[in-house]
Amino acid sequence: MSARPVIRLRPKTDPRRIRRGFPWVYDNELVTDRRTRALAPGTIATLEDAERRALCTVAVNPNSKIMARVLDADPEATIDRAWIGARLSAALDLRARLYDRPFYRLVHAEADGLPGVVIDRFDTAVVIQPNAAWAEARFQDLSDAVAEAAGVCTIVKNASGRARGLEGLDDQGGVMMGALAGPVDVPMNGAVYKADLTGGQKTGLFFDQRPNHAFVAGLARGRGVLDVFSHVGGFGLAALANGADHALCVDGSAPALELAEAGARASGVADRFETMRSDAFDALGDLVGEGRRFGTVICDPPAFAPSKPALEAGLRAYEKLARLAVPLVEPGGTLTLCSCSHAAGLDAFRTASLRGIGRAGGRAQILRTGFAGPDHPLHPSLAESGYLKAITFRLLP
Repeated sequence: MSARPVIRLRPKTDPRRIRRGFPWVYDNELVTDRRTRALAPGTIATLEDAERRALCTVAVNPNSKIMARVLDADPEATIDRAWIGARLSAALDLRARLYDRPFYRLVHAEADGLPGVVIDRFDTAVVIQPNAAWAEARFQDLSDAVAEAAGVCTIVKNASGRARGLEGLDDQGGVMMGALAGPVDVPMNGAVYKADLTGGQKTGLFFDQRPNHAFVAGLARGRGVLDVFSHVGGFGLAALANGADHALCVDGSAPALELAEAGARASGVADRFETMRSDAFDALGDLVGEGRRFGTVICDPPAFAPSKPALEAGLRAYEKLARLAVPLVEPGGTLTLCSCSHAAGLDAFRTASLRGIGRAGGRAQILRTGFAGPDHPLHPSLAESGYLKAITFRLLP
């Protein structure tokens, strides 16, 4: 064995979960003596069971509740640029088989073998979110490996978000390589989206909804569309590009709606597109008061339940959203409700949505339950990697 640090499971911690592929070790599962607590965030170490048998190679962060993240099942693996490059090459191979153009999530954290790392690709530019201390400490190796493997010329570091805060990391990001002249054009589902890679939400665009955009767009042909929490026009622009009669996008962010309008112009659908800047809940009430109705309504809010303590309040918010949306759907029209809250499982989210529909006096069929696209693969042992749910209901006349 190498001379690198060793951390050890507590005697009552069952190692079988780690051997079977679970990628996280919590601080209360480890022997946390003074030596372990003194390790620098991002230190590569060997994890042993309570009997001192080597289990795997991990990255340690004493500042995080997730104190160790499994990097490699080999307890003697060398974590260097070549190791990162091999993981990236595997991720690239999958995406090249899935998509004919280089716009996708390139790395989906643990599911792609790079714990805590999210990389979205926009042709020759990528946005990297190093949401774990080990990736922050090796950001240069990560950047170099991405540039070499994907042949990109612009790299943006996104340091925002709750995950980095939980790791004790700062919020300092920006363009780390190359340059950006402005928002990037992203062709998807027949529309052109405008993604702000430096000032937008997350990495600038949500690739995860791509298959759900496509399904709803098919239902929207010839109908009016209401896209609530629209960001840069995700559902609305896809629907217009595929034959919707008109679309109204509602969001609280003026910059996001400006990008949505630019996307409508680039997609050639600006004459059928309108925006409304408003709190979503207020907008739903206002539109009901105006007597507006739509053949297709979509509500795709931010995470109402980002953690277990927020679950109860989050489910009430999903129920309220469904209740307020029902009166805006034409008889026989569709209502698509989305959740990106990993703490709210599918059953709980569906139940809350149906309760809201029922309390609004609606009756519904479930047409489809959608998830994130295949560029967001699931880690079989980590439920958090399957966060997105999109349920399409048909409201019965």
